[in-house]
Amino acid sequence: MFLPQPLLEGRLLRRYQRFFAEVALHDGRTVTAHTPNTGSMKQCAVAGQRVLLSISANPARKLAYTWELVEVAGHWADVNTQRANRVVEEALRSGTVTPFAGGTVRPEFPWGISRFDFLVERGGERTLLEVKNVTLCDEEGRASFPDAVTERGQKHLRELLRAKGEGWRAAVLFLVQRGAATAFTPADAIDPEYGCLLREAVRGGVEALAYRTLVTPMEVRVDRELPVIL
Repeated sequence: MFLPQPLLEGRLLRRYQRFFAEVALHDGRTVTAHTPNTGSMKQCAVAGQRVLLSISANPARKLAYTWELVEVAGHWADVNTQRANRVVEEALRSGTVTPFAGGTVRPEFPWGISRFDFLVERGGERTLLEVKNVTLCDEEGRASFPDAVTERGQKHLRELLRAKGEGWRAAVLFLVQRGAATAFTPADAIDPEYGCLLREAVRGGVEALAYRTLVTPMEVRVDRELPVIL
């Protein structure tokens, strides 16, 4: 999907109070940008990194700027987690996510005590699909999730496993936003419970998929599937 234009380049000074980033723009101004990311942003929120901001003309907004991309290890990464589901939805509808090609897509599907990102229906088969945005990468080039302990993510895995036991097809898709990543693995050192639950879910029939994005200052789109290492 295309990104808002124009994007303004700057250097990150600091991220603070979770949703705020202080950025030094190339024109010499220092601005505060909204940070649409609830994670720790480990490796992405590092002072001095090159960032791209969008600007809104909406006078009702408290902050005109939004942090969209950051350059990490020579590749742009999309840190706007509000866009992840739209990128995946576009890929689902175009058939790029091959396990669900040709299916009809319904976003924000309620099931049990959860609301899953998508219901995909194809040939009488119904799949509950949850999407996780991934911006962390280890020294061996393996993308990993989560970047902070995620009780919500743990709950989703338990619900997917329960849905599988009730006859649904169930899957979690890790949207990898790191261009150098060659595989995906759970971040056991950060959230060991999530890693244990993911392995348990896969043993129980829940599918774990990882797709890497191609991120440029103009667009973000699903590029290729990555192996999942558990």
